[in-house]
Amino acid sequence: MGIRLSVLDTSPIVQGSTPREALRNTADLAELAEELGFHRYWVPEHHGMRGVASSAPAVLVGHLATLTERLRIGSGGVLLPNHPPLVVAEQFGTLAALHPGRIDLGIGRAPGGAPHVVSTLRRSAAPYREQLEELQALLDPADTVAVPVKGGNVPELWLLGSSPSTADLAAELGMRFAFARHLSPDQTSKADLVSVSLIAADDDVRAEWLAGPIRAKVRSRREGNRILLPSPEDVPAQPDDGRVLVGGPETITRKLQAVLDETGTSELMITSPIYHHADRRRSYELVAAIAGQLSSAAPSDTAEP
Repeated sequence: MGIRLSVLDTSPIVQGSTPREALRNTADLAELAEELGFHRYWVPEHHGMRGVASSAPAVLVGHLATLTERLRIGSGGVLLPNHPPLVVAEQFGTLAALHPGRIDLGIGRAPGGAPHVVSTLRRSAAPYREQLEELQALLDPADTVAVPVKGGNVPELWLLGSSPSTADLAAELGMRFAFARHLSPDQTSKADLVSVSLIAADDDVRAEWLAGPIRAKVRSRREGNRILLPSPEDVPAQPDDGRVLVGGPETITRKLQAVLDETGTSELMITSPIYHHADRRRSYELVAAIAGQLSSAAPSDTAEP
């Protein structure tokens, strides 16, 4: 059985770049992803993070959906505790009405920023499960006050998480589950979709060089110093911490197949923390080229239409 490939893009603001450039790169990458045959393209929600331009998923999803024709576009994800469920249902119901059959609504519970920033957003003390159930009800076109949803304008609903407990919650609520392996590479969970952090290049040596910046950034964060992603030209060789899958085509094929075998998923969502946009494009081109060599033992009904 073949697999689906998808993209998770944070719209990274790298060292020396700007939010405008980061968002333009996202638009360019979405158009490339469609050309390469990727299945879906998700953007996350972050607040007050100077290295991330993706702060308003609904706005960015609408823009990317207009630029593309077949690619499924969605949030990876909307952080539900930051918003009234009705507003989320209205926003994504509107998007589903404008782009029928192409909108995904991924939901998460992480803060999405520093506490002093998030405190300006979060006004509800309702339990997360209660918010999810309210959102599910609002996305029922037969009985909802979310007017844009009426008539069947319903996005595909996903629950995002990085632990088995979230997988259990998704199963209880009858929701599709996307496992954020790129956040918890040491965890494992059965999921409909698994996201991985990956850097591919034409050979292992160049891939390792391109991986230097993200390894330096992770190390700096652990030391309490948050930096923008530096260029590989400015970073000395870094030890492999195992968080990112790195390599040329043969190495990446082997590593991705191991993830498929471990998780049983039939869809991989790739995020590539690479400084130069041209190298990021090339990484996705290489992954698309090896897709036919990957296989999943997942039952065919794990992949939604």
